[in-house]
Amino acid sequence: MSENEKIFFYSQTDAYSEFSNFAPYGVAMDGAWWSTVEHYFQAQKFADQDYRRKIRLSNRPKDAKALGMTRSLPLRDDWEEVKDGIMLSAVRTKFQTHDHCRDLLLSTGNREIIENAPMDAYWGCGPDGNGLNKLGKILMQVRQDLQTP
Repeated sequence: MSENEKIFFYSQTDAYSEFSNFAPYGVAMDGAWWSTVEHYFQAQKFADQDYRRKIRLSNRPKDAKALGMTRSLPLRDDWEEVKDGIMLSAVRTKFQTHDHCRDLLLSTGNREIIENAPMDAYWGCGPDGNGLNKLGKILMQVRQDLQTP
């Protein structure tokens, strides 16, 4: 693999599936254990503590995402301003917590990392490949932070 070859990840069967927020690598955040980054991220959308707990305790990341997509409860007033920072904190914690994930991320050198999410042009590359790829950029930022002693 050449140094300039891009890394695409998305599903649990892909190479680099560990980079997905659905990957089974939990994080300790805000005084609780979250089964995946997805569980944590989705719960942070809401101010309602009982609903956050329901998301945290959901069985699968897919269930956590479905609960997080509800609009029957209002999103936090500041959600649009804080969501990128929340994602960065959760992803950073995951890669600081799990040696296997950290080593895999560091093994990518300086290659571009892209979440190949066809339906998400914000966190991923979107249907046309021209999405913002915010999650990929966060992974590259965390990698750079881990490379710096």
